Amino acid sequence: MKKNYSVKILAFILIGLVLPNLLKAQDDKAKRPSPPATATGKIGDATISIDYSSPSVKGRKIFGGLLPYGKLWRAGANEATIFQTDKDIIVEGKKLAAGKYSFFATPGENEWTIYFNSETGQWGDKKGGDANMDPAKTVLSVVVKRKKLTNLNEKLEYSITSNGFGLRWEYSDIFISVK
Repeated sequence: MKKNYSVKILAFILIGLVLPNLLKAQDDKAKRPSPPATATGKIGDATISIDYSSPSVKGRKIFGGLLPYGKLWRAGANEATIFQTDKDIIVEGKKLAAGKYSFFATPGENEWTIYFNSETGQWGDKKGGDANMDPAKTVLSVVVKRKKLTNLNEKLEYSITSNGFGLRWEYSDIFISVK
């Protein structure tokens, strides 16, 4: 009886030592295959930030392959990409109020539709692989041209310039003008 009691105590001690480390390792997003990244910049008086997870091509055909043309995409990996502005801005000629939005896109061979959605904090995809965006919560959508690149851009990368922001991945370069 005493031996059984000692084994239980030892098991609880081991669990107490190992479990917190396992949980902490799962929270280390930098170790994910698609690590977190942030693009930050100023457009006029507005401070813009884009928080996303940056997947790699890894020899795959991305647009028109892994991500079919015409299918809604979370515009990153893991959690839904977040676009935030501290001032009202004009995106492709349309007003977007200051705030925090999830950011989605529907890639096309020549044009992309870009969505700013008021729901934030969700995982980017639902079970089954469809993007986790509630269309009823879309506050703005715009259509932009796709520029085809000749050189491969291995990792998804967002950038912010004085006149807009863009994303570059694989052989696609998308720019969204902002005032």
